[in-house]
Amino acid sequence: MNASTVIVASTNPVKLAAAEAGFRRMFPQQDFHFHGHSVPSGVSHQPMSSDETRRGAAQRAAAAALAFPQAAYTVGIEGGCEPEGDRLRVFAWVVAQHDGRTGQAMTGVFYLPQEVARLIHHGLELGAADDAVFGRSNSKQANGSIGLLTDDALTRADYYMPAVIMALIPFKKPQFTWG
Repeated sequence: MNASTVIVASTNPVKLAAAEAGFRRMFPQQDFHFHGHSVPSGVSHQPMSSDETRRGAAQRAAAAALAFPQAAYTVGIEGGCEPEGDRLRVFAWVVAQHDGRTGQAMTGVFYLPQEVARLIHHGLELGAADDAVFGRSNSKQANGSIGLLTDDALTRADYYMPAVIMALIPFKKPQFTWG
């Protein structure tokens, strides 16, 4: 490994693509090598709160850093849901680590149709619920909920990428103090 290695704490091609796109936009002059490595999140398979989802992303990034101590960056991306009244909102957290520092950001939020939300409330993960409702297979490694609901006007990789960029802000502007 060298200083340009980025370990994404997942082998999901969507998360790898989002991380790569975000890094290339934030640091266009740098040459990065991206590798996916599956690590446990330490949270539920389907996180059901923003806090649990953020913890999952942070724990993935930290586990990747332990597994690959020579990596320049590690990135954890975790999708989650959270009840809001009778609706279920969806989002993801991105946590990036570099040189002992951490950056984190959240995606935008959208709401699921009741047909999908009911299946999640009955114990299915979002990807499995989407597949059941939309007649798909493994959509979480393709366009995801956001792609299915927007007819790919916004894919899952497109959706995650701005949060990757925002999680990288502390590394783009290291002259500032970040909490």
